[in-house]
Amino acid sequence: MSRLAEVSGWITSARAVARARVPRVSGHVPASGILGSDAGDDTGGGALVTEVLKVEMMASGTQPTVGELPVTDVHDPGPQPAPVPLPAERVIASAGDLLRALSAPLRIAIVLQLRDGPRCVHELVDSLDATQPLVSQHLKVLKSSGVVSAHRQGREMRYELLDEHLLSIVEAAVDHAGEGSVR
Repeated sequence: MSRLAEVSGWITSARAVARARVPRVSGHVPASGILGSDAGDDTGGGALVTEVLKVEMMASGTQPTVGELPVTDVHDPGPQPAPVPLPAERVIASAGDLLRALSAPLRIAIVLQLRDGPRCVHELVDSLDATQPLVSQHLKVLKSSGVVSAHRQGREMRYELLDEHLLSIVEAAVDHAGEGSVR
């Protein structure tokens, strides 16, 4: 038997198995069949269907489709870039905590209000048009994450930014959002 006849026999056998496992809709294999798992389940046919499609397309020279949309390979076959070295896990975790602390719109507004210097809670309440308990709650989060510090001045607590880098991060995010690039 020639190699071509052998491959053709494999394709015919694989098609029969794939048809039994994966329903066809409008003459196309559904995405779940193409992307399905082959980890021991018989519901999707995953790898088998994918291999059948690859062999069929190689033989026919056609482009794969899911429904009516063409599927293109987005991977560059050329040399891959070297992985970027990452900081230690604890540094990345700390950065994540810091970004979470800055994630609420009111906390961003508080940081922006503190850029010109320390402020009392009542000054922040007045400028942000928010309730005192809400502002105090957000200040507590910012303080516990090391974004602001508090010191008593008479009967009042004054809050100030601890690091100008954090102000730069907030200002950059606000500028970026203001450009309309964030939806």
